[in-house]
Amino acid sequence: METFNEEKLVKYQMDEKEIVVGFATFQDAENYAAQSLGDLVEVGFKDGNDNPQLTNEASLISQKLHYFVEAGPEYKFIHSADPAFRDYADQLQERKADLNDDSPEEKYIANAEIEISEDPIIVLKNNEFESITSRERSKYLKQANVYEIGVSKPLEL
Repeated sequence: METFNEEKLVKYQMDEKEIVVGFATFQDAENYAAQSLGDLVEVGFKDGNDNPQLTNEASLISQKLHYFVEAGPEYKFIHSADPAFRDYADQLQERKADLNDDSPEEKYIANAEIEISEDPIIVLKNNEFESITSRERSKYLKQANVYEIGVSKPLEL
């Protein structure tokens, strides 16, 4: 069963191969690799722009992760697929409700803003909320090294 969204996948050409990234989960990448007769690879975006490099620095394959950001000890990037994301999102909604002085009904009815953001990432600095960004924009922030699981397959002619 196909669980990945083909429209959200990003394709690069490297060394006579097509490298596909943008999977929502590690399992999606595994499924895509099996269907396309490709191999799982780790792709790093480490120069502050969209130039992928094959790497194994974040050990995504052995840890069965699909995404990881390293931006120094003071920063933590929490992807929407991370179990901790829901806790932080709930805390942010409570803070927003308190700042807005919302009524009890507005405070406790689920606010979908974080839920519907496109592939949201919560950025913490020294364990305090700093911002919300997207997976794509995280490549350009804080001199971050962004790692994604990818699939390498022969170029389609």
